[in-house]
Amino acid sequence: MDFDNSQPIYMQIIDEYKKNIIRSELKKGDKIPSQREYAQIVRVNPNTVQRAYREMENMDMVETLRGQGTFISAGEQMREQMAKEMAAKVMQHFIHEMRSLGYEDTMIMAMLKCELEPMEEGEQVDRI
Repeated sequence: MDFDNSQPIYMQIIDEYKKNIIRSELKKGDKIPSQREYAQIVRVNPNTVQRAYREMENMDMVETLRGQGTFISAGEQMREQMAKEMAAKVMQHFIHEMRSLGYEDTMIMAMLKCELEPMEEGEQVDRI
């Protein structure tokens, strides 16, 4: 996992778990690695992982059962809510960045439409 210096690592760990839940790679009842195991996998301080897991418990994403491990507790409704929240966050960031480059909303929409339209084989499109 590559970490971004602009955001605390524990939050990036949480976001990675959210993405795995949103993509249905992790489902309710799935066991996740212990804090120590995960710290070794991503090569971070175990205290950082501990904070991420504690925050995920506070958000009811996971639950820890003493002696058994930590399990995903987020169901379908939470998965859908996380997907909406993360998508909104990405869109807000994108719009903010495009506006900071001087693009007006109509141009942003036109650029998005152009990027989302499937290109026919061999078709050349003028991209900005």
